[in-house]
Amino acid sequence: MTAGLALAVRLSEDQSVTVAVLEAGNDTIDDPAVAIPGQYGLTIADPKYDWTFFTRKQPFANDKEILWSRGKGGSSTINSFAWSKPPAGDIDVIEKLGNPGWNWKDYHHYSKKSERFFPPLHEVTELFPHTYDLDARGTSGPIHYTITPHAHTIDTVVRETSRNLGLKVIDDPYKGDINGTWVASANLDPETWTRSDSASAYLKPHKDRNNLVVLPNALVSRVVFADKLGDDDELVATGVEFIHKGIKHVVNARKEIILSTGVPVTPKILELSGIGRRDILNKIGIEVKLELPGVGENLQEHLLFGATYELDPSVNHQTLDWLRDPEYAKEARHLIAEGKGLMRTCITCFNYFPLSSVRNPSAAKTADSIAKDIEEYKKQSDIPPGLSEQLNLQLESLRNDSIPEMEIAAFPGVFSTQEVTPEPGKTYTSFLALLNHPVSRGTVHARSSDPEDYPDIDPHYFEKDSDLELLVEHLKYIRTMVQTEPLKSGIVGVELHPGPECETDEQMRGVWD
Repeated sequence: MTAGLALAVRLSEDQSVTVAVLEAGNDTIDDPAVAIPGQYGLTIADPKYDWTFFTRKQPFANDKEILWSRGKGGSSTINSFAWSKPPAGDIDVIEKLGNPGWNWKDYHHYSKKSERFFPPLHEVTELFPHTYDLDARGTSGPIHYTITPHAHTIDTVVRETSRNLGLKVIDDPYKGDINGTWVASANLDPETWTRSDSASAYLKPHKDRNNLVVLPNALVSRVVFADKLGDDDELVATGVEFIHKGIKHVVNARKEIILSTGVPVTPKILELSGIGRRDILNKIGIEVKLELPGVGENLQEHLLFGATYELDPSVNHQTLDWLRDPEYAKEARHLIAEGKGLMRTCITCFNYFPLSSVRNPSAAKTADSIAKDIEEYKKQSDIPPGLSEQLNLQLESLRNDSIPEMEIAAFPGVFSTQEVTPEPGKTYTSFLALLNHPVSRGTVHARSSDPEDYPDIDPHYFEKDSDLELLVEHLKYIRTMVQTEPLKSGIVGVELHPGPECETDEQMRGVWD
């Protein structure tokens, strides 16, 4: 409950109110699996830390059921530490959709209040030419972050290669412009080199407040409403039903009830409470209290895949591959307590750019395909209210070169989901490609009336073919990068994943469908 804990702690600053937090996950404060960086993938798909949701079979992605990792206790407990912010244009469109105050200027102001930036150590700056703008960074908030020790040998090569391909070097990516190549900070406390997340930064310092109660392993089943309607014939929420140690309880509220249970679970709770689409509620046997057709609709989710390469062994690349050696990893865990060692390494190197900056002739065709999919989507007879306005803004973003469509992150090692077996003593890098603005829209709904059932997640991956076409364009760009100096000279052998046999557009599409 990343946002929920932050909100609860802020609300409990007012001693005249009491705040109760029902957390379905475990208490993971000070758990080494969560706290120590460098252990990428350790908590993913582990039911102690991860809800391990899966999608329905995706017909446009080879009928795959795709893992949706969501952290128990909030996804800030299992994410990859990269402290990133969107481009200003992606925030400003929220206000354009009718939400006053949801613009970059206000977002930037309030997000800075949540953070405390620590300039990088000398051991970092002497190896890589870091720049940052203190005016763009918060300096007194609870979330600690810094520019960590990183795979500077890889990041240097990627930066120069990207510059040679025409990308600009961003001096600070937290000012609303992320178009270019840059190095991210990480949400780590540089005094302890442990994760700074909602639980450790917001809750831990204030958990003994007498007006704040946090109950872990409490699964919310529904919102409870008063029998009589309130003013303007509206439902009045009076409490929350939850399950703890197998027993149902109800906690009553004097004031507001706030659902902060994330994209997969919030629609499910609303539907189990009788709020949502009538056909969905009838299907699962829930009485309709408020017909609200937008619940669980308009789901967008970005996918990623990676391409992996072996690095030149003559260069001392300190990648996360070293941690595959159990003895080395054991020593690294000891060193982090002293503020030393490879365990402090995070994903830092990112490229964002619009399709118009890609020199491959197929990029313009892909942009046309995206625009065509958007225009055809707008003509559908069953398009829900508000979606047409979103699609118009998405089309504007596609044509706005200040808003990137493409994202590539350099991972210092073999990315854990890939079918690559790293060889001892060798080092690798993986380039991860991510969709930023998928056209496809899906749904997430309650699967049944049982609150312990997982939600029915159907993101409709690649239902709009231009989403897949854009991922293919990412792979082409990655291959252009590895054929451009100095990265070209820094890689040995052939592409390990998806591999040289994946050559044509159809074969590249086959990585997914």
